[in-house]
Amino acid sequence: MATANSVNENDAHFDFLVIGAGISGIGAAHHLRERWPERRFAVLEAMEGFGGTWWTHRYPGARSDSDLHTYGYAFKPWMGSAIATADEIRHYLDETIAENGLAPHIRYGHRVLSADWSSQQRHWTLRIARKDQDAVLVLTTGFLWMCAGYYDHGQPYTPDWPGLERFQGRVVHPQHWPEDLDCTGQRVVVVGSGATAATLIPALAEQVAHVTMLQRSPTFFSALPRAHPLEAPLRALDLPAEWTHEILRRAHIARNSEVVRMSFERPEDLRANLMDQARSQLPADFDVDRHFNPRYRPWQQRVAVVPDGDLFAAIRSGKASVVTDQIECFDATGIRLASGAHLPADVVVTATGFDLQVLGGVPFAIDGVPVDFTQRVTWRGVMLEGLPNLAYVMGYFRSSWTLRLDLVCDLVCRVLEHMQAHGHTVVEPRLRAEDAGMARQPWMDPQNFNAGYILRAQHRMFGQGDRDPWRHNLEYHEERSLLPAVRADESALAYR
Repeated sequence: MATANSVNENDAHFDFLVIGAGISGIGAAHHLRERWPERRFAVLEAMEGFGGTWWTHRYPGARSDSDLHTYGYAFKPWMGSAIATADEIRHYLDETIAENGLAPHIRYGHRVLSADWSSQQRHWTLRIARKDQDAVLVLTTGFLWMCAGYYDHGQPYTPDWPGLERFQGRVVHPQHWPEDLDCTGQRVVVVGSGATAATLIPALAEQVAHVTMLQRSPTFFSALPRAHPLEAPLRALDLPAEWTHEILRRAHIARNSEVVRMSFERPEDLRANLMDQARSQLPADFDVDRHFNPRYRPWQQRVAVVPDGDLFAAIRSGKASVVTDQIECFDATGIRLASGAHLPADVVVTATGFDLQVLGGVPFAIDGVPVDFTQRVTWRGVMLEGLPNLAYVMGYFRSSWTLRLDLVCDLVCRVLEHMQAHGHTVVEPRLRAEDAGMARQPWMDPQNFNAGYILRAQHRMFGQGDRDPWRHNLEYHEERSLLPAVRADESALAYR
């Protein structure tokens, strides 16, 4: 379990500092400790425990929407069910921390207030706020690795609905689920239809009087079986656990890569497949086209996983329903819709998403000059042009986050090994002569992926170029060979 380790003034300088103790930060810490057991590093976590998303997400039914054979680390085989609960994932991360001796390196309740690079001293200076302490702690590090994920854990996204203050029931956001909330026998409206809503509704349906999924527009859902078809035959063979894990990992990767390719090359065939999955599990008179046929192509936004069709089962049972409409306003007893209908509610759950942050929302400066991220481009989705000794982790949207984490960790460590081997203390991505006049592209092309949290954040995100190594948002089937082939001494990396 998490312990309240604290950095003190006598531990002021570190070779490496990792920000965030979620799936990314724990993975990065494993690689650092494995390759440089003699060097000093710490993991700073703003919250009181490890897990990131899995620390904050305590709502009923919270689970992964990626299979754990690929969401789990390559260095630690996942032995459980392919779709895991939040509790199971936290247990897996707890085991990872213990098995790798990472607990003494993690400092909980340490929130980064600012990070400033000194060109003269060749290090980052971080100002840290510690829980329950007034004094600001100042730390320095030779290399800073941002593993804080991509959204604001403290402030979820909630639209500004008219009349919300008049509602006399309870309003909760899944990201901040109250421990004392009992929905037994209540009329619950879940606003939103993404992965969180798809998880919540089957869990709530078991206890509430009725739960309604209120969506502005439809979402694609995939109702594949909870277990891969190969899982039972492999376990029956009594193979070594590592063999079973590796085969299932490859099988999930192959299946997902095919779906991703299909979303680009044959999107209407994939749409038909997803619609057939829904129709086969819903009543014959259910309006599938209205409620489950989005305007966008499959995987232009996330396809939400509903293992074994549990969302559809809740609808079949009569305990759950779907309403596709606009919110006109709230009143004392529920929600008035644009169609004129009224949804009565005792509890409203705002499963409306999150706000995306740039590098954990930390203000950065170089020699005291604030960094404007909108003027920077990414180097391979791993470092940023003009920012020395700084790496970050950003996972995939259409494949498991951790598949990219494993590739990024390998690349960052190879860069650090190159620095050590050649006596360098600074590495910085720089535009080359041939990049002069390079067309700048947005952080995400909306034609590629246009989820609401992406579009809301475009104006504050860094960008990308129109060529390698300044592109990002590639797919796993492209990067699984591309990133391992990147040379640490390539011309876009300047060392000194």
